[in-house]
Amino acid sequence: MDEFSVKLTTFFNLVQTAATHSLSSHGRLWRKICFTYLILTLTLLWAVRAVGESSHFPDLRDAHSPELQKVLDIALAIRHPKLLSSLQRKQSGLVVADITNLHKPQVAWYNPEHMLYAASLPKIAVALGVFVEIERGAIKLDAKTHNQLIRMIRHSSNQDATALLHRVGYERLAEILQDERYGKLYDPARGGGLWVGKDYGKAAAWQRDPLNNISHGASAIQAARFYYGIMTGTIINIKFLPLFKEVFGKPAINHKFVKGLDGEKDVKIYRKSGTWRNYHADSGIVVHNDFTYIAVYIDTRPEGSRSAEKTIRIIDDVMEAHAQWKRKKNRSAQ
Repeated sequence: MDEFSVKLTTFFNLVQTAATHSLSSHGRLWRKICFTYLILTLTLLWAVRAVGESSHFPDLRDAHSPELQKVLDIALAIRHPKLLSSLQRKQSGLVVADITNLHKPQVAWYNPEHMLYAASLPKIAVALGVFVEIERGAIKLDAKTHNQLIRMIRHSSNQDATALLHRVGYERLAEILQDERYGKLYDPARGGGLWVGKDYGKAAAWQRDPLNNISHGASAIQAARFYYGIMTGTIINIKFLPLFKEVFGKPAINHKFVKGLDGEKDVKIYRKSGTWRNYHADSGIVVHNDFTYIAVYIDTRPEGSRSAEKTIRIIDDVMEAHAQWKRKKNRSAQ
């Protein structure tokens, strides 16, 4: 018996005792009132429990899918063996999460907790910091802030990223990223994750991450958890979802994931990429008419940009086939 059921049984017994006592001392009217109250309360409690269960979202780290992993393994082995070799050497990290059903995500991954330098991708952490500070009233969502967010994400403006980072504050952002309330997107016990320890200018680093000594870092799974947390409202209030979609939608830089999906009909992407020297990264949510997924790609090789473009095409094909397989499986089960 689970904890809720134990508490419910205890409550029922207490009310039953009270009702029985009322019968002897106050008659049948009081017993009737007590049992009416009991039924109404039980109905309310079960309704609350049902809502709680329907709003439960798992941690992506607990949602690995052997089926999706196997299909992606085969696809990469056939169509992109160089990337598979890079992943095996831990030069790259990749996470793909089917979130068509937000309550039942299915995840495939390679080096998910391996933190790498990710250039501008960790600007998603700055965006989260701004969202958090807006929610608690420390930053006002005025036209200036709104435009800075758009330029930082869509255009990857270093100037705006630096300005917003300073408004949130280095210490405050590090605190947010390590806070359980916001998903603990930097966790030393899980390889690190998202970290912004330097502005996007020529200034010296404030503090590189304590585990890997990286100034602008990410692990693929923590970046994926950011997107999933935004979509589910588990790392920031769901009311920020429209703002997220506005800021992350309509990417202004046509490369990597965006270029790889160019020409696909009825597809939307909410993304943030990163590029610096030999370091390449891309990340985001890809929405089709009948399936939605998160993809995060981080690469330390010079050919990473072209590889990201090729990889997202493979992922998109795999996710379409996976969606068809799930539909067929569901029909067979009916």
